[in-house]
Amino acid sequence: MKKAAARSVKTAGPTGAAAEHLMFSLIAAAHSVEQRVEAAMEEVGLSSAKFSALTHLVDAGEALSLSECAKRMTCVRSNITQLMDRLEAEGLVRRVDDPNDRRGVRASVTPLGIERQAAGAKQMAQVHKEFAKTLAGADRDALVRVLGSIR
Repeated sequence: MKKAAARSVKTAGPTGAAAEHLMFSLIAAAHSVEQRVEAAMEEVGLSSAKFSALTHLVDAGEALSLSECAKRMTCVRSNITQLMDRLEAEGLVRRVDDPNDRRGVRASVTPLGIERQAAGAKQMAQVHKEFAKTLAGADRDALVRVLGSIR
């Protein structure tokens, strides 16, 4: 009885070598997209992490605590501290006192940071355009659903 029940269970999608091939194809595609993004950001003197941090600060329209930056970027506080150190050294952000907590520090984007983020956004738009061309004719909605199911 147990064997019959076990045989009736079917797995969805590819198995074995096909699943492995699919997984490595997905990893290769993700790596390719990441390389394109990093190359585009490098042209304006940013990394994807720096661009992301600047974008969150610009979108917020106000200084954010480092904890809030970490939350928005879904990373740990120590990584944000190091990232903000680099951004501050480049003159893209400055640390300001938190008016609500005298022990707290907030990150504020500088005019140069706003300028660099805008340049990065233009680069990112170009990467998106090239990516859209690559996917021309593909069922984008199906791809979004499949990729979303992986999370």
